[in-house]
Amino acid sequence: MRTIDDLGKLQGKTVLLRSDLNVPLDDAGAITDDGRVRASVPTIQRLRDAGARVVVCAHLGRPKGVPEEKYSLRPVADRLAELLGTPVLFATDTVGESANETVDRLNDGDVAVLENLRFNPGETSKDDAERAAFADQLSHLADVYVSDGFGVVHRKQASVYDIAERLPQAAGGLVETEVGVLRQLTEKPQRPYAVVLGGAKVSDKLGVIEALLGKADLLLIGGGMVFTFLAAQGHEVGKSLLEEDQVARVRGYLADAENRGVQIVLPTDIVAATEFSADADHEVVAADAIPADRMGLDIGPESAAAFAQAIGTAKTVFWNGPMGAFEMQPYAAGTQAVAQALADVTAKGATTVVGGGDSAAAVRQLGFSDDAFSHISTGGGASLEFLEGKTLPGLEVLES
Repeated sequence: MRTIDDLGKLQGKTVLLRSDLNVPLDDAGAITDDGRVRASVPTIQRLRDAGARVVVCAHLGRPKGVPEEKYSLRPVADRLAELLGTPVLFATDTVGESANETVDRLNDGDVAVLENLRFNPGETSKDDAERAAFADQLSHLADVYVSDGFGVVHRKQASVYDIAERLPQAAGGLVETEVGVLRQLTEKPQRPYAVVLGGAKVSDKLGVIEALLGKADLLLIGGGMVFTFLAAQGHEVGKSLLEEDQVARVRGYLADAENRGVQIVLPTDIVAATEFSADADHEVVAADAIPADRMGLDIGPESAAAFAQAIGTAKTVFWNGPMGAFEMQPYAAGTQAVAQALADVTAKGATTVVGGGDSAAAVRQLGFSDDAFSHISTGGGASLEFLEGKTLPGLEVLES
C-alpha cells in the first residue's frame, strides 16, 4: 500500500483527499462529536506543510443523491477551519461550478472542502458506469488522490474506489494507522486477548464473532445483542431486543466456543425497564429471569464488575458496541464500567482499541479522553469487516 511518502514532491499540486467527516449532528445542525474531524487534521496538515493544495471530500449522513440542507458539510468545514487555525474554503457543490471555482482559487497550503459527496447519485451508485462518470469529474479537480477515510474503505464508491484508478494515489496517515492497529489485532495480539462486543443487533456482529472465535481468548457480550445469546440458552428475555432468526446460529457459536476453549462471558444481571425511556420504571433482575413485561436496557452492576475484572486480566482488548442505551443516564453504567476498565488496563500497558461508531461516541460522551485508550478507530463497519478477514475495496485498490 503506497503512502504519502511515495507520492514525491507535492508542492503546487492539488490533492483530492477523501476524509471521513461523517459526524453526528443535533437537531440544530451542531456537531455533537467532532472526533472524526479531529482525526482528519494530521493528514491535512501534513499535505499543507508539503505545499499541496488540499481539496477535502467526504459525505455526511445518508442523503438520497440530491442536496439536503440538513446534511450539508458546511458546519464540518467551519469546525475544520477552527482546528487547523486557517480559513477553509467551501464549495457548495461536488463537481460543479462552485467546486471548480473554489479549487482554482487555492494557493499552495490552502484547504477547501467540497459539499457532501452523496448529494451526487454517482457516489454510491451500484451502476459501474454512473459511478465511473462521477469519479471522472472528481479526478479533473486534482493531480493526486489520497485516501484517508478509513470509515468508508469497505464501500465500493466513486470517491473511495473508482477515483483511485484515475489518479496517482496513496493511503493517508489515518488509514495507515488504522490498518496497522487492526493487523496487530488479527495477526499478533498479545495474550490474553479479550473482545468486548455490544450494540443493538447480533446480526451485525455474526461475521466478526465467527472470525474471532479462532483468535480471541475471551468474548464478553453485552448490549442489545446479548438477548439473542440469552434466548439461545433457553432464557426468557421479555420485551428485549431479540433476533429470533439468529438464535440457532448463536447457539452454534456457543457450542463452537466451548469446543475451542474460548470463554464467552454473558451478563448475569440486567437493568430491565418497562419501556425504552429514561423515565421508565426500571430494576436490576437476573439475566435468566427477565420479566415478560420488561426490556433489558443495560447490563447490571454484578455483570459490569465481572466484565471489568475480566478486561483487567487482558493484554489486548478490542471493544465494539456499547453495553446498553448509554444515551440515557439510567442505562449508562455498564458502558461506563467497560470504558473505565479499558482505560485502567491501558494505563498498565495493554493495547486497547475502541472500534469506532457508537463506542467512540460513548466514551467521549461519558467523559473519557481519546488518549485514555491505545486507539479509537474512526471506522465501525470497516473495522469489523477488516477483523472478519473480508476484502475491503478501498484498501484493495490502494494495493493494485
